[in-house]
Amino acid sequence: MASAADQMASSLSLAKFAKATDLKKRLWFTIGALIVFRMLSYVPLPGVDPTALGMLANQTQGGVLDFFNTFSGGALTRMSLIALGVMPYITASIVVQLATSLSPQLAAIKKEGESGRKKLNQYTRYGTVALTAIQGYFIAVGLESFGATAGVQAVIQPGTLFRVGAVVSLIGGTMFLMWLGEQITSRGIGNGISLIIMAGIVAHLPTTLVNLLEGGRSGSTSPVIIIAIAVVVIGLILLICFMERAQRRILIQYPKRQTQRGMQADRSHLPLKLNTAGVIPPIFASSLLLLPLTITQFAGNRVSGESWGGDLLISLNQYLQHGSPVYMALYAAGIIFFSFFYTAVVFNPEETAENLKRYGGFIPGIRPGKNTETYFDYVLTRITVVGAAYLTFICIVPEYLVSALSIPFYLGGTSLLIVVNVTMDTVTQIQSHLLAHQYGDLIKKAKLKGARRR
Repeated sequence: MASAADQMASSLSLAKFAKATDLKKRLWFTIGALIVFRMLSYVPLPGVDPTALGMLANQTQGGVLDFFNTFSGGALTRMSLIALGVMPYITASIVVQLATSLSPQLAAIKKEGESGRKKLNQYTRYGTVALTAIQGYFIAVGLESFGATAGVQAVIQPGTLFRVGAVVSLIGGTMFLMWLGEQITSRGIGNGISLIIMAGIVAHLPTTLVNLLEGGRSGSTSPVIIIAIAVVVIGLILLICFMERAQRRILIQYPKRQTQRGMQADRSHLPLKLNTAGVIPPIFASSLLLLPLTITQFAGNRVSGESWGGDLLISLNQYLQHGSPVYMALYAAGIIFFSFFYTAVVFNPEETAENLKRYGGFIPGIRPGKNTETYFDYVLTRITVVGAAYLTFICIVPEYLVSALSIPFYLGGTSLLIVVNVTMDTVTQIQSHLLAHQYGDLIKKAKLKGARRR
């Protein structure tokens, strides 16, 4: 006989959604926030020429800024108020988390609980402002010099006033996006920052599909390639869904206790996800690569032809452009590093082993305490190796094939991973809200029946 929980879980359907008022409010809030994000991507910086910006997009097409533009939903091409997206915030988060692991003072703040978390979040915001100001300044300087050799001026009135206005506008746009993501997380459904990144990627999906099908119609792209792309994408989606659900379940046993059936031992499982870090490693690795490359891209436009430094920056951008072997190698190294780093941040073997010992739990065949901690670390390291290899394969191989074969399909493995992963997390939260709502209805009915009997 199926349990009540299993019957309830299987009975969840869209019919229950109409009665979940709180869930509907959260969904509408999330949709509204994402619409605001898309509208802001069309608000340009004050003092720029849209025609020259179109030339800038053509000049940097296929480069690192094109990859950055994918995450910002096209805002970088249009040089909107949110041209930098949430990448400065993510980069600042990386710096703060690395500093927390290295600095005893910040580590002590982290252990303070909620108050410590608020302090670290405040440090992250300060770092976001600083990074946005630096990137914004180089973008403003690069825009002023863009098109000078071709007789086209990207900025209508270059000068100090434009630079200050551009930096202030970009800081305001990035901080607003950061606030919007926090509001989605607290008042909506899903992780706000991840949903904003996903919305920027999905915004390019219709254009990508149209260009691919148009290439097949015109004959520039073989129908075999189009079918192969569809098969590969479906296969990658299935692989991502399988790997994200994969777990290593560790048996946990508790001391025997007296029950109606005699002495029985309680058993449970500690699930360790194969990919504990989720989509964080690719996002962190790409944001760290995009930070210096954005600066060198625009700085190279500024000093090009003026000194040997301009040639050096241009050469650096050519070697590190999106799809190049050097970029792919650095990207893969960053994914592997952050897979291990973020897993260590999320799961603490020492703390988990101590909690098990405190409540009397143990792993069969493993002594509590230090031995349990060593076992957790051993298992976690092994599954993280598999998870890091999976992330590297998903993010690197499809994009390398697209770049090497010159296929006009720009939804790479990284973008696909983010879209599928964020969608799965959001759907899981929706199901949790529906289940909680159904449990709430059952409790209310039980209370009403009890009151009537009295």
